[in-house]
Amino acid sequence: MECSVIIAKDIKPKLVQLKYELLENMINCSLSIPLWVGESHSLRFSNFSQAVLTLEKAMAGCNKMIIYLEQALGIYGQKLPADLVEDLMRRYIDNRGKMFRLEKSWQKFRQAGPSEGVAMGSKY
Repeated sequence: MECSVIIAKDIKPKLVQLKYELLENMINCSLSIPLWVGESHSLRFSNFSQAVLTLEKAMAGCNKMIIYLEQALGIYGQKLPADLVEDLMRRYIDNRGKMFRLEKSWQKFRQAGPSEGVAMGSKY
């Protein structure tokens, strides 16, 4: 969520000024990621396979955001705050990794069974 706020607050005004054609797609993608994470968390007990697919959409969204940011930096170069854009790309890479580990954790919990999962210290 933090990345989508930074993009809307700090990157969007610059890209509006520069008339970046894919800005709306970028904004929608940045907000879709935390929405998909929240949705997947809600689905994980009622429809596990759908929850995993939704979490994978969030990971794909991170990949897309990296591409949007790289393209914008490639097109506009010095007109964008490169340090901020590169920081955002790193955050999306890190978040994608966290989501991947979360998915593996969910799968491990599911394989262990509910009684073992609770004994393992699950909060849910």
